[in-house]
Amino acid sequence: MDRRKMLGLAGAGAIGAAAAGVAGATLIDGATHPAQAADAGAAIPFYGEHQAGIVTPAQDRLHFVAFDVITDKKAELVELLEKWTHAAARMTQGRDAGSIGAVNGAPEAAPDDTGEALGLPPSGLTLTIGFGPTLFRTADGKDRFGIADRRPAALADLPRFAKDALKPEISGGDICIQACAHDPQVAVHAVRNLARIGFGVVSVRWTQLGFGRTSSTSRGQVTARNLFGFKDGTANLKAEDTQLLKDQLWVQPGDGAEWMTGGSYVVTRKIRMLIETWDRTSLGEQEAIIGRNKGEGAPLGGKGEFDEPQFAAKGADGQPLIAADAHVRLAHPDANEGARLLRRGYNFVDGSDGLGRLDAGLFFIAYQRDPRRQFVPVQTRLARQDSLNEYIRHVSSGLFACPPGIRAADDYWGRALFA
Repeated sequence: MDRRKMLGLAGAGAIGAAAAGVAGATLIDGATHPAQAADAGAAIPFYGEHQAGIVTPAQDRLHFVAFDVITDKKAELVELLEKWTHAAARMTQGRDAGSIGAVNGAPEAAPDDTGEALGLPPSGLTLTIGFGPTLFRTADGKDRFGIADRRPAALADLPRFAKDALKPEISGGDICIQACAHDPQVAVHAVRNLARIGFGVVSVRWTQLGFGRTSSTSRGQVTARNLFGFKDGTANLKAEDTQLLKDQLWVQPGDGAEWMTGGSYVVTRKIRMLIETWDRTSLGEQEAIIGRNKGEGAPLGGKGEFDEPQFAAKGADGQPLIAADAHVRLAHPDANEGARLLRRGYNFVDGSDGLGRLDAGLFFIAYQRDPRRQFVPVQTRLARQDSLNEYIRHVSSGLFACPPGIRAADDYWGRALFA
C-alpha cells in the first residue's frame, strides 16, 4: 500500500463520514467519478479521453495559477511538460510529486516533494492544464517555439468589454493550471510542487485561491450560492448532458487545430463584487437585478429553481416580470443563439482593500467549444446591458486552450501540439 494512502486512511474515513448521505457514482466519458462527494477523500482518474477537472463534479476548493514561460528553448519546455504530467499523475492519486518523496532522499539534497500533503488522502484532486495565446506568439510577435501556425483560431484574443477594469499583472499567461480538490492544502500542495519543478523554465504570473464552488457540474450536486447570496449556475451544462457537451463543450474534428480535438477552451474572469453596496440594496431590487427569487432560486413568476424563465410574462403593472436588463434574461441561451457554457467558478475573499471594504467576489471559470461563439457574445451583451454591472467589476481575464486528456503513462500534456 502507498505510504501516504496508508497514513491517510483515518483522515479519509473522517471526510467520508462528513459526506454521509451522498451516495452513488456517475459514469462520465468512460470513467467513474463521484456523483457529488460520496467520499471526498477519493482519487479521480487522471488518464482518459478528456482532462479531469472539466466535467468532473466540482470540488469545494480551487488553486488556479498562470505561468509565464521564461525559456526560449523548446526542448526545455517539452521536458517540463513531461515532468509536470508525471508529477500530476502521481499527486492526483495521493502520492508524492516525485518517486523519492518528501522524506526519503539524501539529507544533503532538497526533497522532490514539499511534504505538506503527507498523510492526506487524494481529496478528489484534479489538475487541468491550458495554453494561452502568448505561448504561440508573444505580445511583441516572437514565435519562440515554432508553434505560431498551430494556434487555434478559437484562441483569438478576447475583446475589451464595456466596463472592464482589468489589471494586466493578474491577467493572461502562457500556461495555466487549475487545481481543484476538497481539501485546500491538497490543491495548494499540487500547485506549489508544479511551480517548484518548473523553476528556471516558468515563473508564476498570478494565482487565485477559491472556496465554495459557485456552479454545479453534475446533476448529483445541489446548486451553490455566490457571495451575493443567490444560487448560481442553475442552468449550467452538466456532466450527464452528453449531446450538449459534444455540441457546446468539446472541440470536434474539423473545428481546426486537430491537436485540440477532445479538448476545450477555458475563460477565466476575476469579478470583484461590491459587497457593501449590495448588502444595502433592498431584497426586491436584488431579485429584480438577478431575475430570480433569493430563497428558492426560481425565476421571477415561477415556483421552482429549475422552472424555465417565462420572459413574456407580465406583472399587474403590465411590465415584464423579468426585466429587460435582468441578469438571467441576458445570459439565457435564448438571448444568445443557444450559446451555453460549462461553468466551474469559485468564491474568493482576498482580505480588504485598505479602505475597510472586502476584496471579494467570484472567480469565474467557463469551459466551451469556441469562445468566439459562446463567451464573447454572451459577455458582450452582459457588459452593455446587465443591471448587475452596478455591483461588480471585472479585474482579471484569461483565455487558454485545454488539450484533450492523457491516454497513457508515456504521454504528456501538449504532446500533440509540440510533436
